[in-house]
Amino acid sequence: MTGPEPGGAAGDARRSGAAGQFGQSWWARAWVEALQQRAQLDPNRLPRGIAYARSGNVDDLVIGPGEVQAQVGGRERKPYQVRIRVRTFDDGQWAQVLDAVAARAAHAAAMLAGQLPAEVAADVVDAGLNLLPDAGELGPRCTCPDEADPCKHAAAVCYLVAEALDSDPFLVLLLRGRSRDEVLAGLRSRRREPAKAGSGPPGPSDPGPSVVDQGSTVLSPIPSPGDEGLDARAVFAMASTDAAPPPVPPPVPPLPPERPGRPSPLPLDLPLELGGLRADLLALAIDTARRAWDLATGASVDGGLSLDPDADLARRANAGLGTTDFSQLAARSGVRERELARQALAWRHGGLPGFDTLRARWEPATEGEPGTAELLQAAQAAVRDATGLTPHLRHDRITVAGLQLRLGRDDRWYPYRRIGSSWEPAGSPDLDPAAALTPLLGS
Repeated sequence: MTGPEPGGAAGDARRSGAAGQFGQSWWARAWVEALQQRAQLDPNRLPRGIAYARSGNVDDLVIGPGEVQAQVGGRERKPYQVRIRVRTFDDGQWAQVLDAVAARAAHAAAMLAGQLPAEVAADVVDAGLNLLPDAGELGPRCTCPDEADPCKHAAAVCYLVAEALDSDPFLVLLLRGRSRDEVLAGLRSRRREPAKAGSGPPGPSDPGPSVVDQGSTVLSPIPSPGDEGLDARAVFAMASTDAAPPPVPPPVPPLPPERPGRPSPLPLDLPLELGGLRADLLALAIDTARRAWDLATGASVDGGLSLDPDADLARRANAGLGTTDFSQLAARSGVRERELARQALAWRHGGLPGFDTLRARWEPATEGEPGTAELLQAAQAAVRDATGLTPHLRHDRITVAGLQLRLGRDDRWYPYRRIGSSWEPAGSPDLDPAAALTPLLGS
């Protein structure tokens, strides 16, 4: 693959007007160029692919070793399944890549510092390989009937891959078969090699001094700030010698990511009769990642594992609102889409307490804590003052002029709006009934 020249001018970022906002970094531009070369026979699919990518038609984009998977909404009710295959490097080829990069100290140091300079691509080319796939290596496949290569659905996914490369160029390594951590670990091991021969003090680009045993075999470097962890053998060696270096503080556990992770694609093709199983497994993996993220960030005590089936369905429906997964979830659960959307909105606004206010009414005056009856009367008066109308109080609900407040068992008031023949969750709850109702007034 020729691709743009490493270190080229930023003005070349949009060499093709069709590329638009996709392809700001060198790595992303090279990916888009490979797509454009492949689409020379059907160039009209690219603008339509950009439109699909920008309009949010692509869901569940997963980038894994040698493969990209996504679902793309089209004219049919069921989304199309897109897979883009990229040839992965074998162990011998990865050894060539790592040797080539490690030979350039500045490039290796940049990668270990969290950057992937474009010049690394030239290092790999010198080794007889190419990190970025050329047009012939991109293998887009789509379940749509369009025979173009790529079709607009696959083109949309390719543009979003370029956008992902803008955010994290290390994904190009994953497409070739190895994660960022695996590649950096390989670079670290190669940069420790000079210490085996007792080659003197480390250079300025080295990660830090190494701990060596009596046979001059490198065990592990002493971690410098930002390095990843401690090698157990090195720690043992330091503790068992009289001239041990100063103790190194233990590594700080990493903070959770800003959003849940994405699962890797299945590394196999399922029989046609089991085609739906892939989507089911992917949905479960995505939901598992979301639960784990909730636990790691403290957003949930148990990741929702204690929920009953109805509440868990509402939780999953909330995550699927506005995506093609929502209709599939409704169909498989046997719940009408309108009703499932009500449940999802109740969960979105109030979690489990909010969902409970939707599915069941209760009698606060008799079931609540002492003083709940007075709370209801005070809330009724507050609603009257806010609206100038006389509200109707019944059970746990105060109704006035097509609006309603429901008292949850957490003592918060949940706002509802009447739409057609049903009451729809309409906003965030509040301990103050007037504050919960005010956003709905005049809207």
